[in-house]
Amino acid sequence: MKQKEGSKKYFTPNEVAELLMVSPVTVRQWANKGQINALTTPGGHRRFLYRDVERFAREQGIALISEATAKNRILVVDDDEQLARFLFEILSSKVPSAEIEVAHDGFEAGRKVQLFQPQVILLDLMMPGLNGFEVCKRIRENPVTRATKIIAMTGYYTDENVARICEAGANACIEKPIDIKKLFGLLGVVAAEELLES
Repeated sequence: MKQKEGSKKYFTPNEVAELLMVSPVTVRQWANKGQINALTTPGGHRRFLYRDVERFAREQGIALISEATAKNRILVVDDDEQLARFLFEILSSKVPSAEIEVAHDGFEAGRKVQLFQPQVILLDLMMPGLNGFEVCKRIRENPVTRATKIIAMTGYYTDENVARICEAGANACIEKPIDIKKLFGLLGVVAAEELLES
């Protein structure tokens, strides 16, 4: 998909599958059951309006993340200001279309989640005050933010911490120091090969 979601009127089942990170077969099944609104062309092909896809994703708690997203909003949450600055800079240079904000503690993260409404949050686990586990839990409990993609980051990468943050609702957990190739693969915003080639 080369066009931006907002500028394109109709999407094919394959393009909707890419937006929702599912298979085209799943999209067709949802359409057959009437769960997602579809239009039919004179030739019998299904087409989907972006607003219908967005509404369906919101209702199902699915985050719309794709390489073609016009404006990825990414929130970096880490009390290590040097690491937060590094992530801000590398995301800014590799994903120039993205809007990126930084928070240095859980309370600031809570405010920015409401105001900035990020699609993706890079969340440190061990922060003073409100830690990453609690931040993650609160995001998942709120119907407005529960579809946000959360990638946890920790220097205390143990089976217990990974299980605990995934139970709280994180989509993934990565170890510090951060493997940038792995991070960008998880973000699904820029292909890892593109990152390595640049």
